[in-house]
This record gives sequence, C-alpha cells and structure tokens, in this order.
Amino acid sequence: MPDPVQPPAPADQPGQGAYAAAGVSIDAADKAIDLMKGWVEKARRPEVIGGLGGFAGLFDASALTRYERPLLATSTDGVGTKVAIAQAMDVHDTIGHDLVGMVVDDLVVCGAEPLFMTDYIATGRVVPERIAAIVKGIAEACVEAGCALLGGETAEHPGLLGPDEYDVAGATTGVVEADRLLGPGRVRPGDVAIAIESSGLHSNGYSLVRHVLLGSPDHGGAGWALDREVPELGRTLGEELLVPTRIYARACLALAAETRTHAMAHVTGGGLAANLARVVPVELGVRLDRGTWTPPPVFDLVRRVGGVPDADLESTLNCGVGMVALVEPDDADAAIALLDGFGMRAWPAGEVHVAGEESGLGAGEVALSGRHPGW
Repeated sequence: MPDPVQPPAPADQPGQGAYAAAGVSIDAADKAIDLMKGWVEKARRPEVIGGLGGFAGLFDASALTRYERPLLATSTDGVGTKVAIAQAMDVHDTIGHDLVGMVVDDLVVCGAEPLFMTDYIATGRVVPERIAAIVKGIAEACVEAGCALLGGETAEHPGLLGPDEYDVAGATTGVVEADRLLGPGRVRPGDVAIAIESSGLHSNGYSLVRHVLLGSPDHGGAGWALDREVPELGRTLGEELLVPTRIYARACLALAAETRTHAMAHVTGGGLAANLARVVPVELGVRLDRGTWTPPPVFDLVRRVGGVPDADLESTLNCGVGMVALVEPDDADAAIALLDGFGMRAWPAGEVHVAGEESGLGAGEVALSGRHPGW
C-alpha cells in the first residue's frame, strides 16, 4: 500500500521522534507493510505493473483493446458500523471480505468485470498485525472476486480515533462492453426475478441490529453480549454478526455471459424492494412472493427481540436475499442451475409485469406479497 501514514517522514530525519510523540508510528506502519506484502501479492492479475510501495498502483490498460467499446465502471463503499463488532471481538480478518463484497458486487450488476481495487484504512493506532489481518481479508476476497488489490492507504489518526478503533473503505474499477451493459433498458414483461441467497446480514443495517440486540435495555435494546450462545443461530451472537458478506462477482459475470440476464440488483441499504426498483423501468413493475423463501434465523431474531415491524425490517435488511437477477423466462432454470454450480442457492421469487391497473403495480414499483414461512 503506498504511503501508509500521512504525511510521510523518513525515519532518519529529526521529525521522527516528534511525530512518534504525537501518536504516529512510522516504524509500526513499515512493519504493517511487511506483514501485508504476501497477501497483496496473492491478489494480483497479469495486468498489474510493479509491486507494493509506489505512490500509485499501475494497471496495463492495453488489456482493454479486446473490447470494441469498453465502458469503465467504478464503485466506492465501506462496511458501516459492522467494524464495531470486529473491534469488540478482536477479529479482523473477515471485515475485508465485507468491504470487497460491498464494492465489487455493486459494480458487477451492470455486467462489468472488476479489474482492480484500492482500499483505505484509518485507525487511531497502527497495530501491524491488525492492519495485516484486515488486508489479508481484503486480498482473499479480491482473489475470490477475480480482481487485483492494486494499492491503498493506511492512515494513523491519533486523537480522532481511539487506539483500537478503525474504519475501512474501498473503491473498485471494472469494464463492460457497451452492448452488453445490463440495466433497466433491457428489462421486459415476463422476466423472472431470480433471488440469490445472502450469507446473512452482510454489511447493512448494523445500526439497527446493534441497537436491538446489543443496546442497553434502558434504551430499548436486549443488552445481549457478543459471546452469548443463541440456540436458533447455532453459534454465538458475535460469530453470527461477523459472518462475511457473500461475494457474487464471478457468479454474476457467468450469469451475464451464459444466460439472457437483463438486469441485476445488489441488495444493500434500503432492502430488497428499494434496490430492485433501481433497475426496473418506469413502465414496468415487479411482484415478489415472500412465500418462496424463509430468511435465515438472524432476521427473525431481530424482528422478534426488537419488536421490529416487518416493513421496517424489509426496508433496512436484506432478509435473506443478497442479489436479484431479472432473467428471460426460458433461461430461468439454466440460471438457477448455473448459480448452484457456484454454491449459491437461488430460486424464482417473482415476475416483471406491465405497471398499471391490471397488474396493480405502480410505475417502477417492486411489491412483496404473502408472508415468509414461519413468520
């Protein structure tokens, strides 16, 4: 990662001692770089030029010459307050999976292949082993997504963040052939909404989840501890809350290449209906049937323990669906079989209709009907 601490100060200059007294350790940052080098090296693609430590990451753009009209796509995101769970549990090698999942899976919904990613880690104190664990998770997830970890930044912010606090963010760049761009313009009446299972909460809605399950009873929370064994989860609460975000990138790219998939929606903040509505043209609508799936137990736990109304839950959490693909009806079975080959459970959850009085759908509306089994 280039320049792990800002501003850079060579260790042999007089300012080094004063900088350390102010709470910034360049030696710790250098050790963190040494520890993370091996992981970053694993997350390379042939187009990457140079190695770790430069001021900028380099990627050979001649790889784009195979495209007739390449469109570059980019996405930036973080993981929100899920970092508070990682810090409380002192487990730091999974939060990078969440980061990559959030940015890469936003990118692939338009059909773009992720090429490379950069990350930014801000911390109150550089603990080399902790930073290396975070980067390890990022690198492993980049390999899973098929993109390179090209570079990044680790900034020490004493006085702004506590010694054991940190936040992470990242950005990814990808490419898609112009005539293969997915989106609302391709969606047609009769398209089948293929729901793809989430691994759990992913990285959205943690402010609600933390308030409901971990918050003080004096303020409406359950006051549960992270090490509490929860029978319906089959593990501790903390272990459940740290389950990494599923990375759909390779499966979604295969879906776009091998089936007549017209659009995809990554289900993040705002829930299933709001995110799917982003890829539905105004003249159409989608009706989804809740009865086609049972959300993982953690969603019902939040609902019951917090007394959270269904509408609030569905507008905040993914409720068991991390990605939706709108696919031509004749390709629905093939799409589900393809996703199964990637180890992802998928099912037909609804259909695209013409908006209007006959369908009962408003312009661009995504409506959910029925109830989840067992709720």
